[in-house]
This record gives sequence, structure tokens and C-alpha cells, in this order.
Amino acid sequence: MDAPARQKSSDVISAALTKRIVQGHLRPGDKLRQDHIAKEFGASHVPVREALLHLVGRGLAISLPRQGVRVAPLDPDAVKELKVMRLALEPVALRLSVPNLTESQIRRAEELRKICDNAEDVQTWEAANRGFHLATIAACDMPRLIGEIDNLQLLSARHFLQQSADRWRKREDLEHRAIMGAIRNRDPEGAVLVLQRHISRFG
Repeated sequence: MDAPARQKSSDVISAALTKRIVQGHLRPGDKLRQDHIAKEFGASHVPVREALLHLVGRGLAISLPRQGVRVAPLDPDAVKELKVMRLALEPVALRLSVPNLTESQIRRAEELRKICDNAEDVQTWEAANRGFHLATIAACDMPRLIGEIDNLQLLSARHFLQQSADRWRKREDLEHRAIMGAIRNRDPEGAVLVLQRHISRFG
């Protein structure tokens, strides 16, 4: 398998395992066996190993001596840390993004906002919610910042889905609507104020 094909295979495996871990189908402490994963995805051990390293790098898995790679534990203390980090980074990205968002990017954020409001289950809502917040910062022109925020939101989503999902109820998110209103008015400070309140309340 050449390098581009191997990378694509690794990305597919990583994305599938990430979804299972975040949604709780793979539980904390579950062993991620290279041979089983390779067989499931019809891949060699090289892209599987790369995918597992990616999960470790994102904090979704841990590598233990003589025990291999396992799903990372859920640390309740991490929730506060994730919120503090998101409050530090996401307003920066949103402030830079709002003046530069294209009409198509704004439409995409609005589509995701509506999916959130109309979601019938928490998994659909969570994926759209994460997509909405990433869509609003898409024009900040700082890919490393976006990557860090993406990972923080992913880790936050894992904690929410596995510890607080029973509190979720279908509803219209008025703060999402307010963020979109500020974006359309090209008001970065207004959008940031709502976002800060939103993260502080819900994470």
C-alpha cells in the first residue's frame, strides 16, 4: 500500500474508532487490538498502528507497557479544564472568523444550527452542535487553532455523551440563534459575548 492510500486507510479507521469512543460504544479501558481492527477494516497493521497513535495523540486512548492500547479513562476533573481551555481559545477564533465568513460558510453554520434544533436524539444533536461551532470559526485562518479547538470539543462531547446525555432534551438553542444574528451583523464582539456565556453554561 502506497503512502497516500495508507494515510486514507488510517484516517478512515481513526474516524470510525473516534466515533465509537466518543459515543461510548467503546468504553474506558477497552483494549484496542490491532489484529481485530485490521481484520474488521481489511487493512494491514501499519495504518491501524497509525490510527491508534492518532487516538493516543488526541487523548482518546492510552498506550500502556505490556498492555497495548486501551480506550482512555474518563476523568471528571478534566471537564473543568476543557471548559477553561475552550473559553480561552474559542472566543479568539470566533472574533477573527466573523468578519471573514463567506455567505456559503454562514449558510452552512445556519444549516447546522437548524439540525441542532430539530434533532430527535442526542447523538445527532451533538454532532451538529460540534459542527456548528466549528463552522462559525472556519474563517479565522488559523488551522492549528481550529485543530486544537476541534480536539477540545471532541473530548468535551465524549464526557457529555457518557455522563450527562440523560439531561438532553430537544429544544431551540437561543444562544446559537444569537450567535448567528451577530455573525450576520458582522459583530464579532457580540458573537463572542454570547459564545462565552454559552460555553460557561453548557460547555
